[in-house]
Formats: sequence, C-alpha cells, structure tokens
Amino acid sequence: MSQITSITFFKFKGFTNKFWALSMMQLAHQHLLKVDGQPFYKLMGSGRGIGFNALPDLSTFVLLQVWEDETKADRYFHAADIHKNYKNRGTEVWTVYLRNISVQGQWDGANPFEKSIHPKASENMLVLTRATIKWNKLISFWRYVPKSHQPLLHNEGLIYTKGVGEIPLIQMATISIWKNAAALKRFAYESAEHKEAINKTRSLNWYKEELFARFEPYRSMGTWQGVNPLPTLN
Repeated sequence: MSQITSITFFKFKGFTNKFWALSMMQLAHQHLLKVDGQPFYKLMGSGRGIGFNALPDLSTFVLLQVWEDETKADRYFHAADIHKNYKNRGTEVWTVYLRNISVQGQWDGANPFEKSIHPKASENMLVLTRATIKWNKLISFWRYVPKSHQPLLHNEGLIYTKGVGEIPLIQMATISIWKNAAALKRFAYESAEHKEAINKTRSLNWYKEELFARFEPYRSMGTWQGVNPLPTLN
C-alpha cells in the first residue's frame, strides 16, 4: 500500500473553544502518539492573514499526518475519539488527502514523505514549505516577511494559503494550494519578491533546517469558509 499525507484545518469560535484548541497543542500529543498507522504528524498553530505572521490566529489550527496507507487514514477520521473531539468543538473542519510529488530537505532531521507511485489525477497542487529559523537571523527574516507576501495577495492561481508553525517565530511553515502547476510556476519564477526571498535565503543563511514539498490533492472533505475549496475532489 502507498503512503499518503493528510492535512486537516480546524476553525474555532468563542473563547472557550479557542482556549481548548490552544491547550490541545500540548494535551493532544498523548492521543496522537498512539494513532495506528501514523509514523509522523505535526500539530500546528497558525498566524493571522496569509503566509508567515508573527501574530497568532487562535481560531485556526492545523494537523498534518503521514499515513502508511489510505485505509489507516480513513479509520482515524471515521472513528478516532480525538478527531471527534476536534469536530465537536470546531465550527469547521476541512481535510485534504495528498500524494507526494517531490520533496527536498528535512523535517526534524529526516524526510517523512515518500514519493507516490500513483499516476497524477488532479491538476491542483499543494506546496508545503517549512523551516527552522536561526536565532541570530530572526530579525532580518521577519523584517522581510511582509514584502515577500505581496505576490500572494489577489493571486488568481492561488486557491488557499495559510502560515502555520510548531513554535512561534522560530519553526514556521506555509501551506499553499494552487489551481495547477502553471500557476505555481508563475508565482515562483515571475514574482520579483519571491525570487528576492530565495536569494536572501541563500545569501543570509536564514534557516537551520528547511523542507520544500509538493503534493497532489486527490480528496477533499469538509468545508472552509462555508464551502469545500476543492469541490471536484469529493
């Protein structure tokens, strides 16, 4: 059976539910560590707006999970008590099933993603960028962040993006979903701000560890902002 990855977005409203979700950043691990068929996972908070943001968005939390196969993932989403608790507390839950296309770099010293052997069935593409920022580079990195986000604003090829992280300010990631590879390529190679960010990453040596991965979304369950953002993948 082929490895897959899932990313689940949770939306919470009200102080009590937001506080519960924040507390689960610590308490949920006792449950998630025991999930069958899940060799790797990351529970992450998010920043306000799009891309990296130092200000937290306490309404949105994200769970990335790597599965030995799709059957194990289905079993978790249909029966796991921890997932039911998140759904009961949340106002919206959106899960995307993914097959890995390519990956470069490491996460916690290893690469958790195996390249899929399945033929690509969707034009959509999800990109995950993740980095641990060096302590002595935090100021220069965060000074440039607002400028680097400009090409994402009103980008017609972008379906959704969110900045997430394990540790505020230091361990950051972005999740972006694109209509197709051509839209992603235009952003990567025609955006002056993005090209400058890549050059600064190399010249200023911002990161202690980094990872860049591309995935094919092939299944989308739930809603976000009232709709399924990938309705053709139901």
